[in-house]
Amino acid sequence: MVGYSDDKDALLKRLRRVEGQVRGLERMVEDDVYCIDVLTQISAATKALEAVALSLLEDHLHHCVHEAIAAGGPQADQKITEAAAAVRRLVRS
Repeated sequence: MVGYSDDKDALLKRLRRVEGQVRGLERMVEDDVYCIDVLTQISAATKALEAVALSLLEDHLHHCVHEAIAAGGPQADQKITEAAAAVRRLVRS
C-alpha cells in the first residue's frame, strides 16, 4: 500500500486542477496573451505542482519511511536515502 492512499482523491483533485491550469496556459499562448500574464500563471501552476509534491513527500515520510525505520535493517537506510534524493530533486526544480 502506498503512503498517499488515504489522500488519493484529494491528490487527484489537485492534479486535475493543475491540468486545467496548464490547458488555460495553452489557451493564453494561443490567444497571444501578454507574456507577463502567462508567466504569472506558469508560476501559479508550478506552485500548485510543488504543493502536490510536498504532500506526497510528507505522506511518504509518515508512511513508507516511518514503517521502514520501525522495522529496522537495510531497508530503513534505503528509504531514508530515497527520501533525501527526492528532497534534492524538489529543491533543484
